[in-house]
Amino acid sequence: MTATRLEASELAGLAWFLDNANLPSADLAEPDRVFFRFDADRLVGYGGLEGGGADRLLRSVLVLPERRGAGIGHALVAALEQEAHALGVQRLHLLTTTAAPFFQTLGYAAADRHAAPSAIAATREFSSLCPASANYLVKAL
Repeated sequence: MTATRLEASELAGLAWFLDNANLPSADLAEPDRVFFRFDADRLVGYGGLEGGGADRLLRSVLVLPERRGAGIGHALVAALEQEAHALGVQRLHLLTTTAAPFFQTLGYAAADRHAAPSAIAATREFSSLCPASANYLVKAL
């Protein structure tokens, strides 16, 4: 699997897939975000990171429906974690309404949303794009 960093002109394609999966896409072009396209023999998914410093959000993790169940999600998250580690990230945070069990199998632990670092709590995803009912998970890298 190869990861390719998306250019600004490619964000509309990512937004289309996110919208169809009922995932947030309104803030993709804002600063401090990097998104990747993942390909095997063809497109298999997307994912990204948001923020700066030691704590960042794991964003927009999506495996195309026809490619699910083959371990691609695990590989995709592992690649994003390696990218984050190379950037000096110490903890990844995420919000999800549907995939908490998947992320928990990868070592992400449920956390109290009120205990999130201020840099994470101030993000649009955290403050307005994801519902208050979304599961908040954290993983130390």
